[in-house]
Amino acid sequence: QVQLVESGGGLVQSGGSLRLSCAASGQTVTNYFVAWFRQAPGKEREFVAGITRIVRGTYYHSSVKGRFTISKDNAKNMVYLQMNSLKTEDTATYDCAAGTKVAAQSATDYKFWGQGTQVTVSS
Repeated sequence: QVQLVESGGGLVQSGGSLRLSCAASGQTVTNYFVAWFRQAPGKEREFVAGITRIVRGTYYHSSVKGRFTISKDNAKNMVYLQMNSLKTEDTATYDCAAGTKVAAQSATDYKFWGQGTQVTVSS
């Protein structure tokens, strides 16, 4: 069992930056593939980025590639999502999730979820 708690969301202007944090407890993040998902009102939840357990291979949705960077600090049991050049279409609730399937992009492949953090990008 792993518990995930997100933080770092907020209101930012278009073109700005935010860094989301996902704090894990109960088990180490090295046991899981960890991903960020997002869901905007009226839209389906979508995979944003993911990072492998140890080697730190990364995966991104095409819409955020080059703007978002996922990273992790195994010593602190933390996973981060640095979001730059934010656009209004990035507005959503962002969730951190942990699972065992590498590069999984379906939410159903993830067993553990945080409570979410809201990101709002204004024009």
